[in-house]
Amino acid sequence: MMAGVTIRPCRLDECSIVLDLWKEAGAIPSMTDSPEVLRRLIQNTGAVLLIAEYQNTLVGTIVATWDGWRGNIYRLAVLPTYRRRGIGRLLVKGAEDFLSGKGAQRISILVANGEPIAVSFWDALIDAGYNRDLRIVRYAKTL
Repeated sequence: MMAGVTIRPCRLDECSIVLDLWKEAGAIPSMTDSPEVLRRLIQNTGAVLLIAEYQNTLVGTIVATWDGWRGNIYRLAVLPTYRRRGIGRLLVKGAEDFLSGKGAQRISILVANGEPIAVSFWDALIDAGYNRDLRIVRYAKTL
C-alpha cells in the first residue's frame, strides 16, 4: 500500500476536479458526469463519493450508494500514474466501511464490458471476497 494516501469524502468544490480525473483515468463518459449531478450525490446521505488524496493531489475516486437494501459501487478510478500502488484497494475499503455502516450485507459492482483494466482489478479482489456473478444480465433505460 502506498503510504501517505488519505481517503475522504469529496467536497462540493472538488466536483470539476473529479470530472477531470475521470477523463484522465479513462472512465467511460456518462450522462451523469456533470458538476450538478456530483453535487447532488455528495449531498445524498445514502451515498458517498470518496476521493484518494496524495500530497494534496486528488488521485482516485469511488462512489458507494445505499438504497436501503443493497450497496453498490461505481466509478472506481485511479490516475494511471498512481495505479498498482494499493490506492484502488484503499478506496474499496472506504466504500465497504461506508456501506457496512449503512447496514449493507451485500455489495454489487458494475464493470463495463471491454474494460480489461477494471475487470483485472476486480478479479484480483477475489481474495477480498469479490466474485463475478455470472447469473446476472443488466438492463438499463435512459430517462
